[in-house]
Amino acid sequence: MFVPGDRQKMIDKAIALPVDAILLDIEDGVAPAAKETARKQIAESLDRIAAQIKENPSYRTPVRYVRINAVGHERMNADVEYVIRPALEGLAVPKVETPEQVKVVEKILDEREPRMGMARGSVRLLLALESPKGLFNAYAIAAASPRVIGLMFGAEDFSRELSLPLRREGEAVDLIYARSAMVTAAAAAHVQAVDGVWPNFQDLEGLKKFALQSRRLGFSGMSLIHPAQIVEVNAAFTPTAEEVDYCRRVVQAFDDARARGEGAIAFGGQLLDMPIVDRARQTIALAESLKA
Repeated sequence: MFVPGDRQKMIDKAIALPVDAILLDIEDGVAPAAKETARKQIAESLDRIAAQIKENPSYRTPVRYVRINAVGHERMNADVEYVIRPALEGLAVPKVETPEQVKVVEKILDEREPRMGMARGSVRLLLALESPKGLFNAYAIAAASPRVIGLMFGAEDFSRELSLPLRREGEAVDLIYARSAMVTAAAAAHVQAVDGVWPNFQDLEGLKKFALQSRRLGFSGMSLIHPAQIVEVNAAFTPTAEEVDYCRRVVQAFDDARARGEGAIAFGGQLLDMPIVDRARQTIALAESLKA
């Protein structure tokens, strides 16, 4: 979930929310005049979290990322000076278009982590693709550094580049090609794919449809902008009890048939082969990991 770095109350609230990660923002969610405030508040918040963890090693928050300003922008240098500190777990890098931009951030991290007493490689990268050029370079960007854990689709900037209508309709079908292409590139590079936001936080029905579509396209998660969206997004990306039960029965039928020495295996009118069974096992593993 994106959290404006200049809103301390929002930062404090976000730390306790049931989201996988918080993206403390210094980029588009913060006005130019407030960016220095955002940097300081994020740094102070990270230091308080680090102190809590030192005092109580079992203390947990959502994964802590900071969205910095774009590579090459003068504001980025000030961002990284403030926020690369022990409690930081990752950077969300916006408007990435080339692997070379990833290398710039990688070099900064390689130099700064040891100076801050951090393990080398501890800060991961979530890279936002927000332009046609970034999309065409998606695989090379995703594979540019071992620090990269995922690609994130920047729907609003991408829509502007394509001059799409301002209001999104029909589960954002106009963005399906771009989103699918990004998912495919992420899968090829073995990193996660995070979908863009559903901008109308009052339209929960639209959000629900969009989030379900995101999962069906292969995204591993999506970004959001308001706590009211958490329940629907978590539900869309969490396997249902019925889904898990079906997957368990598929795996059991496959294992039983193999134990009997059978080659072709039919279950519920469907022929089971390894890719189908592997997907069932993946779903079961995901469900079990979400209970942890």
